[in-house]
Amino acid sequence: MSKLNKDILFLIFEELQKNSKSLFSCLLVNRLWCETVIPILWRNPWCYNSINYRIKSSLFIIISHYLIDDIKEFITNQRIQLPSCSNQSLLFDYLSFCRSINVDIINDIISIGSPLAYNQFFMQQKFYYLFMKKCPELKYFDMMSIKHQIFYIPEAMVRLESLCELRCDTIIDSSYFYGLSQFCKYIQRLLIVSMNPKPNHGIIKLIEVQKKLKHFEWVDNFDDDYTDYDYDPYEELLLALEKKAESLNYLKIVFFYLCNYEHTLFQDMLPKFDKLKVLIIDDYISFDEKQLEKLKLHELEVLNIERNKINVISSIIENSGRRLKKVLFDPNNIKYEPFNFNEGSLINFIRKIYENCPLIEYLSIAFSPSEEHFVELEKLLKICKNLKSLLLIIIFDNEEDTYEDYLKNGKELLKMLIRSSPNNFKEIRFCYKFKFSSEILKEFLEKWNGRHAITLFTTENLGENYIYKELTNKYKRDGVIKDFKYLPYVDLTEYITEICF
Repeated sequence: MSKLNKDILFLIFEELQKNSKSLFSCLLVNRLWCETVIPILWRNPWCYNSINYRIKSSLFIIISHYLIDDIKEFITNQRIQLPSCSNQSLLFDYLSFCRSINVDIINDIISIGSPLAYNQFFMQQKFYYLFMKKCPELKYFDMMSIKHQIFYIPEAMVRLESLCELRCDTIIDSSYFYGLSQFCKYIQRLLIVSMNPKPNHGIIKLIEVQKKLKHFEWVDNFDDDYTDYDYDPYEELLLALEKKAESLNYLKIVFFYLCNYEHTLFQDMLPKFDKLKVLIIDDYISFDEKQLEKLKLHELEVLNIERNKINVISSIIENSGRRLKKVLFDPNNIKYEPFNFNEGSLINFIRKIYENCPLIEYLSIAFSPSEEHFVELEKLLKICKNLKSLLLIIIFDNEEDTYEDYLKNGKELLKMLIRSSPNNFKEIRFCYKFKFSSEILKEFLEKWNGRHAITLFTTENLGENYIYKELTNKYKRDGVIKDFKYLPYVDLTEYITEICF
């Protein structure tokens, strides 16, 4: 590694850009490594979970260094405390590498200098001026909670023209977005947090002027008991979004009140988004048969639908282009038809998966612990050779089932995994009503030895039991278990965060 030239090192470190621990370690190897890593770390210095920006003052020291002497004197007179080492020379021109602004984190950093709101407001203004002056181009802008009209800064127009990703909220005044829409026309990723149900016309305008929008997220995030508004809070947004159907390949919609409106605008427009690779919907949306028949998303690779009917998910899968790699949902949020095991049933859903998803890697699934369901699940394991991870939950079990019945279900499932799981299989999440005796779990792990190290998640807190703890720790040491976690609820977080388009 010590003989690799700078270009090769840069390519290697690029692959580690989401692994802050490794990148920070590389800084300490030698001067060449440090010089190569710094531009990568400073591309987006606000994104590292290992840094507590409110407590650590390292970034405040570096940014303060760039303030000119007149500004430093004025700040000192305002009783704003600057770090004593801000006059020392820097090893690198750090801000010249920066391609991003995160308003919340910058505000946290500035609060180190003074607790007074006026002083912080003044410092924010000066810091934004520095970023607009020093950053050669701006790619990422998180402007949640922003208080400054930064596009009035002389260099802002040139910097913001190159913006690729914007994260914002709807309580920012519309005029701010009107200003941005004058020169931010090539945003590729737009992430919006809705803080109230009132439409923000500036955001609508910003969406309309985009020419290369590929990734769109809208998440409602407000506490507001539903009242019968005399307007539809989503209509303008959906109409603007519909015009971007040709370019979008990622669509995430979390609406609180879409189901309260009788119109079918969203359902009718969704088939037009036929370039989508990722579709995430977290709201109950009723589709009729005609709408489902038109919904043919042949490019789709990731499907995550919550709070809907199982037959809706099955229909989308059937009409996809056989490219699905992830089908995700919390099985507790889905509406089932327990007494109909034909169209719209769980068995039908399992069949749609193994008939239409040859590339499936991550799958959420619910089933009834009947012999027929176990047979269909085993077919899926044998046919879907790329399957890596499975989230399983039992529903529609007999109310008279006992603890012994749960143990029997767990035993049958583990035996099936040994017999039929594909070679790439490496993770399973057992959610509710799966129980395993220590003897059966030990037998499973013994037979699993020699395959991919497996990660096990369970909603049963087995880790508190001394026998299970000793058992899992042993097979961790032997390399059979990669990780063993207790989750008190169904968790899809790691599945979703792996989605990168």
